Amino acid sequence: MNKLRRAWGYISSAMVGIFYNFEYEEPVDWSKPYIICPNHTSNLDISAMCILVNSNCSFMGKQELENGLVTGIFFRSVDIPVNRESKMSSFRAFKKASEKLQEGVSLIIFPEGMISDHYPPQLCEFKSGPFRLAIEHKIPIIPVTSVNTWQILWDTGTKYGSRPGICHFYVHKPIDTSNLTIAGADALRDDVYAIIQQKLATSEKLQTIA
Repeated sequence: MNKLRRAWGYISSAMVGIFYNFEYEEPVDWSKPYIICPNHTSNLDISAMCILVNSNCSFMGKQELENGLVTGIFFRSVDIPVNRESKMSSFRAFKKASEKLQEGVSLIIFPEGMISDHYPPQLCEFKSGPFRLAIEHKIPIIPVTSVNTWQILWDTGTKYGSRPGICHFYVHKPIDTSNLTIAGADALRDDVYAIIQQKLATSEKLQTIA
């Protein structure tokens, strides 16, 4: 299933002239499980993460994705839907996420839990769930900055449309959580937020100069 959607993500994007470029702070050993935490500005972020993560992986996302034409296939099989308004649903989702990590499966979780309503998008507050999971299971966190994807296609593209182009992503080095305790989950969350926010600010400054 992961190979199928990786291929689908690449082909469906390429057919409309959209491609993905990944810059790495350091090489990633995909034989290990990670929790990948990207900022979220576009539906293209999902395709990009499918292409980026070169191992078995599962998304954790809103329950409504089960109803999508394509996303529904995966959220009823390999991914983890969660109804954030239901404590029981959240509990079950994080229990399943824990099982996935124990099986060596990487998780892709957008810590904002949403795409910003602002245009241009603003980095929204991060949820603590992914960071608690990482610490509980001693799994490294990989922050990923989606630099300009919103300029190619913002959100679903219904308001501003889309255009061909290259979506640039910066893959930060993994953050070790082996020496952290649950008490440090919020600090880890804030650190990852600051890493992505700083990269976005730097990229915006470079675009302005250019």
